[in-house]
Amino acid sequence: MTLLMPSTTALTWRNRFARLGNDFSTPQPVRPLHAPYWVSRNAALARELGLDAAWLASQEALEIFTGNRVLPGTEPLASVYSGHQFGQWAGQLGDGRATLLGELQTPQGGMELQLKGAGLTPYSRGGDGRAVLRSSIREYLCSEAMHGLGIPTTRALCITGSDDRVRREEVETAAVVARTSPSFIRFGHFEHFSHANQHAQLKTLADFVIEHHYPACRDAAQPYAALLQAVSERTAELMAAWQSVGFCHGVMNTDNMSILGLTIDYGPFQFLDTFDPGHICNHSDNQGRYAYNKQPNIAYWNLFCLGQALLPLIENQEHALAALDSYKTVFPKALENRMRAKLGLADDAAKNDDKALIESTLKLLAAQQIDHTIFWRRLCDFSTPAGRESVRDLFLDRTTFEAWAAPYAARREQQDGHASQALMRRSNPKFVLRNHLGEQAIRAAGVQDYSEVEKLLHVLQTPFDDHEDIAGHASLADFPPDWAAGIEISCSS
Repeated sequence: MTLLMPSTTALTWRNRFARLGNDFSTPQPVRPLHAPYWVSRNAALARELGLDAAWLASQEALEIFTGNRVLPGTEPLASVYSGHQFGQWAGQLGDGRATLLGELQTPQGGMELQLKGAGLTPYSRGGDGRAVLRSSIREYLCSEAMHGLGIPTTRALCITGSDDRVRREEVETAAVVARTSPSFIRFGHFEHFSHANQHAQLKTLADFVIEHHYPACRDAAQPYAALLQAVSERTAELMAAWQSVGFCHGVMNTDNMSILGLTIDYGPFQFLDTFDPGHICNHSDNQGRYAYNKQPNIAYWNLFCLGQALLPLIENQEHALAALDSYKTVFPKALENRMRAKLGLADDAAKNDDKALIESTLKLLAAQQIDHTIFWRRLCDFSTPAGRESVRDLFLDRTTFEAWAAPYAARREQQDGHASQALMRRSNPKFVLRNHLGEQAIRAAGVQDYSEVEKLLHVLQTPFDDHEDIAGHASLADFPPDWAAGIEISCSS
């Protein structure tokens, strides 16, 4: 491997996670791919990270973000964690195809930079440590789509590709995603040390997270219970955000849950087309454990596992349960607030009980099998005759629609019309990463046409805008084609 410094930018690294020592990670050499090429670069994120755009387009950067060269100052490693997968204890897991380069100092603060698909690690569990172009495009686009929606998430800086072959269900080409996050620590990191009765290491990890990510917990009477409560509340806010936009994660194992309350590990995800509360997006999920409507309860179950892992530090079970109870308070309130915003109800929630209206709306969408994203976007213009007609056109049963619309219209009349519509346009995206859009971009990329990736990236980063200046923008916000129903996504996605 060649050591080099980018010629046009000075990068400063502070590798705090590496300082925790060998109990927490293993030094990991990056592993090269043959003849790498660019698939896409995220200029917006590069600017936020303080990276020079010209350098990011260079051959140096291409080699670095593929794993073919190493930057001075980085300390590549793979971390160890354990976890529950599909409700069962899976034992030791770890970064099986991700290499953490280090923590880059940016104008936004410290950001860890990780190469996903960079080759075998000690935790690859019989896999090859590689990622394929298909899954890399999905993660790259969806992490930026979630950021555009204002939902906490890891980010993706770029994708590089190679004609090197990787076998999944079939032989595919390799790719590497460079992704960033303030931290990639998961619930499973805590489970790993707790399950192994390594309480000294557990304390070291918890102290590290408190010191660098939850400093307000330091001075609490019970710092570790305060940490559990803070994570519970962030996770509750995250679940409310997911449910409000119809996002299905698909594989909410404890090792896929971020200690910072971020969306992490985009595999068999999906945004709902038709609103189906019981929708299962992951074809590997035979029991429907991670169905859309089960996500909030699964998040609480995962938090309970985290609470069990932290119990040796909290010591008092009642304190742990009290910390977890905050989830039950924060989630319903956060979801109600988001749903009220989607309905355009901008007044004081304390003065109005809108729960019945929210519930009737969701029941109506489910019963009539209405497209989730299109309904909410069209509802933004409900106060105009043409807008109301466009919403009504989504329903075959007009009588049922009118029975719902009358009380909703009366409630909307209590609002400031302009403020209400503006709120709705900030809350109801026009564009989400539907499965068929991702599939079209993947098929084009398979013949080295990355224009669909670039178009989707641009639109999804600002999903509330109309984007009428973009060629084909209307099709990106339209109903899915019939063939989309046949798309199958699984844990290998």
